[in-house]
Amino acid sequence: MNAVARISAAAGVERIGLRRAVVIGAGSMGGGIAAQLANAGIAVDLLDVPGSDPASRNDPAQKGVERQLKVGGFMTPAAAGLVRPGNIADDMPRLAEADWIVEAIVEEVGAKRALYRQIDAVRKKGSLVSSNTSTILREALLDGMPREFASDFVITHFFNPPRVMQLVEIVSGDENPAAIIGTARDYCETALGKTTVDCRDTPGFIANRIGCYALAVAAIEAIRQGVSVEEADAVMMALGAPRTGVFGVLDLIGLDLIPHVWGSLMSALPGADDLQNFDLPGTKLVQDLLAAGRLGRKSGEGFYRLTPQKTKQALDLATQDYRDARPFDLRQLPGDGKDLAALLESDERLGRYAWTVFANLVGYVDRIADDISLDRSDIDRAMILGYGWSQGPVALARRYDGARLAARFTAEGRALPARLLETAPVRAGRGTTAPALSIASLREQDKAVVENEAASLWDMGEGIACLQLHTKLNSFAPAVFSVLEASLEHVRSSFSGLVLGNDDPRAFSAGADLRAFLGMIERKDWVALDAYIEEGQDLFLRMKYAPFPVVAAAHGLALGGGCEFMLHCDAIVAHAELNAGLPETKVGIIPGWGGGTQLLRRAALNPSVPRGPAANAAAVFDVIWRAAVSTSALDARGLGMLLPTDRIVMNRSHLLGAARSFAMELARDYVAPERTSIAVAGRSGYLSLTNSVRASRNLGQISDADVAIAEALAGALTGGDTAAAHLDETQIMTLERKACVGLAKLPATAARIEHMLKTGKPLRN
Repeated sequence: MNAVARISAAAGVERIGLRRAVVIGAGSMGGGIAAQLANAGIAVDLLDVPGSDPASRNDPAQKGVERQLKVGGFMTPAAAGLVRPGNIADDMPRLAEADWIVEAIVEEVGAKRALYRQIDAVRKKGSLVSSNTSTILREALLDGMPREFASDFVITHFFNPPRVMQLVEIVSGDENPAAIIGTARDYCETALGKTTVDCRDTPGFIANRIGCYALAVAAIEAIRQGVSVEEADAVMMALGAPRTGVFGVLDLIGLDLIPHVWGSLMSALPGADDLQNFDLPGTKLVQDLLAAGRLGRKSGEGFYRLTPQKTKQALDLATQDYRDARPFDLRQLPGDGKDLAALLESDERLGRYAWTVFANLVGYVDRIADDISLDRSDIDRAMILGYGWSQGPVALARRYDGARLAARFTAEGRALPARLLETAPVRAGRGTTAPALSIASLREQDKAVVENEAASLWDMGEGIACLQLHTKLNSFAPAVFSVLEASLEHVRSSFSGLVLGNDDPRAFSAGADLRAFLGMIERKDWVALDAYIEEGQDLFLRMKYAPFPVVAAAHGLALGGGCEFMLHCDAIVAHAELNAGLPETKVGIIPGWGGGTQLLRRAALNPSVPRGPAANAAAVFDVIWRAAVSTSALDARGLGMLLPTDRIVMNRSHLLGAARSFAMELARDYVAPERTSIAVAGRSGYLSLTNSVRASRNLGQISDADVAIAEALAGALTGGDTAAAHLDETQIMTLERKACVGLAKLPATAARIEHMLKTGKPLRN
């Protein structure tokens, strides 16, 4: 809607007392951390060395901000306004204002210690100081520093890019009071939306220690055993690694980092550590590739490369020549890539390779588990969140039959991985927060109130219920409506508020069931289609005007009907990474369940962007016509989908709890909203919206079908030929419904829906 998103503190930030932060070091990590702080609505100073030009001494920090704008570190460009660039020569006094000071400079212990002495001279008492180091021990960083500084100092190891990667490893010491560790956890989890794990002060902490070992073993054993890069990547995927496998991820990291990352880790570890037996930097193949400038993706060549014709080639590990890549399906592996035992026990070449990697990894993690972690469950959590594994090594070991694993380890003279196979008690890290509210926890407590195959109503406690959809991508199959209708009656009689939400990592709701929609079109059952849309409209309005508050816990995909579901709520608590939108025009229709109506209403209610009915209609038309989908919750606010009173949470696991709390607040003095009318632009507004569309058609830029969609949308949003200055919601929604059914009758619509279902991409015709 061309509105600037208002950047206010995310939900929970005020509670934890984080008002201002300073990040020192404006590289990709420091700049990314500063951007994420700004995304949470926190004022942050980003400092770096002074620029060489006296007139632009803040230039290095300013370039850090510009870099984050370019790479997407900011959720909206407006967030960059919360970052104040500076330099460590002129602006260190700013640290006196900061609650949190993050050091993210070069990985050189002397430089870091010198900076800490400067920090300690100006910081306020009790402020948290943390280092983003990935290679230097906390003990080494604090050598010679006062105990008071040490008590406020922890390592907060972020992963790159900070907006995207969820893991933060926290390393503390005995001199840290529990309160300061709790503060570090709160800052990372609540303000930045991260998952934290406690690590012991050992080289590489958890994720890099295990990740580097696994990659070194997988790469070196592939070379030793004559396994191709494609085969090795596939085996690693079967063992839980992401699609990049081993060689793909080395290309992604950059082969030029191998001597630094692996070399630094190996030099910090004792000579008896098993990583010393898998010397990746010393491997001839790696040295030859570095000498040839084959650095991976950054140079265009590594273990893989693209030809000028954009075909993929892979490196022959023996000859170092490139050949056409051979696509390798996981189903070609023993056990189809799913049966771990079949893969590990196969005497085929790839089975032997898989066993070698598995046995070395499991044995290594077993030996170091208690040295690197306070809780073994954090090992898997770190690998899943930090390295993108589908499962960690602890779960991998337990997935294989324990008796067979023990027999084979014994036969090969390996020490039994007893620590990984035993059920160890959970040892909570210092400052660990309570488990987050989730549908899974409600299911364990048998809190279901009403349910069918498509949806469930849960008792969340505190007088609040939660409606969960559990169809594919939580779409609105017809069976959802029966549970929604029953839920409204249950909440009316037994609860004080309702939350709409789920645990699905992907979607709040992807909208209407397109297959059911297409089926009605193919049968030409226009009566059923009209009734399906009308039923949704009726239920959404009944929910909106119910005598209890309804709060959407929106996250991931909230598209089409899912977005409309959200827009009918009294309030929205959105996860920061919300992708909301009304993309119905891509499949030849317009929103039918009141999406346009509710965006018009929200536009009229938004005090930060005062406009008249014609401007409101134009803004909503633009959002729906171009099928805009927000890139974040802040972007959704700029698109008019979130009001200033709606809340944003940075941490996905906090979403349901925050939504319940908001519903409880609203329920205390709740009065159902009165039905009001919406000012419409009428015939003149309709012509204003459609004239430019027709001009585009005359220039051959869009099709007749596109014009029909635009005219239908414009008519619904402006009231079309109405002479009335105001229409109520049901009148506008009737226009939406009739337009949607009319568009469904066009042959182009069925073709577009079929193409979307087959390819996931829009068809223009």
